[in-house]
Amino acid sequence: MEIKRRHRAWAAAPLALALLAATGCESESTPTARAKPTAAPSTPVARVCAKPAAGPAKAPAGAVTVDPAVVGDLAAKTRSSPPNTSFWLRPGRHTLAPDRYAQVVPKEGNRYFGAPGAVLDGRKKNQYAFSGNARNVTIRHLTVQGFVAPHNEGVVNHDSADGWVIEHATIRNNSGAGLMAGARQQVRASCLRDNGQYGINAYKAGDAIRGLVVEGNEIAGNNTEDWERRRPGCGCTGGIKFWAVNGADVRGNWVHDNRGAGLWADTNNNDFRIENNLLEANDGAALIYETSYNAVIRNNTIRRNNWVEGRSYADRGDSFPFATIYLSESGGEPRVRARTDKIEIYRNVLENNWSGITLWENADRFCNSPANTSAGDCTLLVDTTGRCAQPAIAGAPLYADCRWKTQRVDIHHNRFVLDTSVVDCAVKCDRMAVLANYGTYPDWSPYQGERVAEAITHRQHNRWHDNVYVGPWKFVAHDPSRILDPVQWQGTPYQQDAGSTFRAGNGG
Repeated sequence: MEIKRRHRAWAAAPLALALLAATGCESESTPTARAKPTAAPSTPVARVCAKPAAGPAKAPAGAVTVDPAVVGDLAAKTRSSPPNTSFWLRPGRHTLAPDRYAQVVPKEGNRYFGAPGAVLDGRKKNQYAFSGNARNVTIRHLTVQGFVAPHNEGVVNHDSADGWVIEHATIRNNSGAGLMAGARQQVRASCLRDNGQYGINAYKAGDAIRGLVVEGNEIAGNNTEDWERRRPGCGCTGGIKFWAVNGADVRGNWVHDNRGAGLWADTNNNDFRIENNLLEANDGAALIYETSYNAVIRNNTIRRNNWVEGRSYADRGDSFPFATIYLSESGGEPRVRARTDKIEIYRNVLENNWSGITLWENADRFCNSPANTSAGDCTLLVDTTGRCAQPAIAGAPLYADCRWKTQRVDIHHNRFVLDTSVVDCAVKCDRMAVLANYGTYPDWSPYQGERVAEAITHRQHNRWHDNVYVGPWKFVAHDPSRILDPVQWQGTPYQQDAGSTFRAGNGG
């Protein structure tokens, strides 16, 4: 897993669409066409933690009944039953043997149903709740709490088995990640909250995760153990972390109040659709898409994010425009198969976040560079890391293919609202940016100087257009020292935001 140092060199569909319809985002033609942004509805989507759906009050036909009064009953009956068995957990607190490695090891096709009030409690003694490599396991209407998985490990589906379905579950107050993910996993209508590191850690050792669905969940208050403070720069926190996921649909979720980023896709992810979510009040960015490819980010409502981390960087005097949607060495790549060949960000409403969208590319970060914090990983275009070396890297095709490039990003028909009195900031919370650092390292790098900054700014087909801006927005281009007003941003040589409208002043 990557150890990330970001500055080494320097709701649901009706919610979002209702906002856009009310504000006229796609049809606004004059800077004064709307005096005020329309407030979002007061009832967020996916409020499943406060009102979880009740499980079956009686055992489903053919199900094995599990008794909470018998310690370890669930694990024992799972061992003694054949694959494809259904289990019904009676109301009450179910426990495992008081051993750190006591756990439930499902068999293929097993199904676990919790009755109303059924809780599987690790009592801060057991590390894992459900583990093993059995495929196509289902867990519904069950609360899982009190497990103490180690750092970077998870409580439910600990071994990232394939085809699991998690529905109407509550996974809360655990250490590590509440849930790991495997291929074809579906996580729906569940509450993933107050876990020590992540709500979900979508990571499978040595393999890509294909076909992940995360839909209609509430993902809140995770990273209670504050891992970025315990291990500065680890990049190991947030609501959900995705690693090498190929094909993900993340829709209709309420992702809020996580310590760190809300959603973070990190290292060779591809083919994401992030849509119809409400992302709000996360300490860090609402979304980080890093060293990854091909995504559609649309119809999301994104508000009050990045107030803690953005302010922290600004207070330290850091000039980097750390934004609410942060694309780091990520872009569209037609040679990597996906449902799109670009990163398209459109029909989103961003309101009173710490800054907007930053497109960043670290000139010193590429496959086989010591500065690549995704140590050992190469791009999806190069099969062997060692190929990215002199002299071959200085010429085609490796000069292009050894880099994760922020390219083919299309940002349009969004509404960006900033009221600095709401965010409580005077400077550095008002940025939209496309930039890179001055390449210096390693000494054999072919990307030294301003080559990458020139490319990301002018030649990699990154484009803003037809957006609406309300508030005192500024724009950063090429490098952190170039801060532009809207006229400069739209003018030569940047020529960004054609067809966009601007209303200065606070967006109250």
